[in-house]
Amino acid sequence: MSIWKKNSSLERLNELSENTIISLLGIEYTQIGDDFLQATMPVDSRTHQPHGLLHGGASVVLAETLGSVAGNLAVSANKVCVGLEVNANHLRSVKSGVVIGTAKAIRIGRTVQVWQIEIKNEKEQLICTSRLTLAVIPAPQ
Repeated sequence: MSIWKKNSSLERLNELSENTIISLLGIEYTQIGDDFLQATMPVDSRTHQPHGLLHGGASVVLAETLGSVAGNLAVSANKVCVGLEVNANHLRSVKSGVVIGTAKAIRIGRTVQVWQIEIKNEKEQLICTSRLTLAVIPAPQ
């Protein structure tokens, strides 16, 4: 059974990301499951730190993007989610290729949501694990 309360598509999510940090970093939504949202991000000059490795901040952008978008899809039309706290543990370095982030809900409450985001490399090795806490608030009028 699906957790989503708002309808969306990969095409629509990617379209909404144009001209944002999401598109700047090359993040692309790739899969919406019944209880998860997935996206990829290239590991290249846009996402490298000075030593040629994936920048931890880029991983956090991917994690917060996935959790925030998933959270907003999981609330009714008169609600939105905004970030309260994000943390990340960087477990393995990556020099090139693509990383895949997957967001799954830990808790979808009336006023607070908590999302777990795992970022893996192309060999499915865990690169970063992140937790995002969102506040559920009334949608702006």
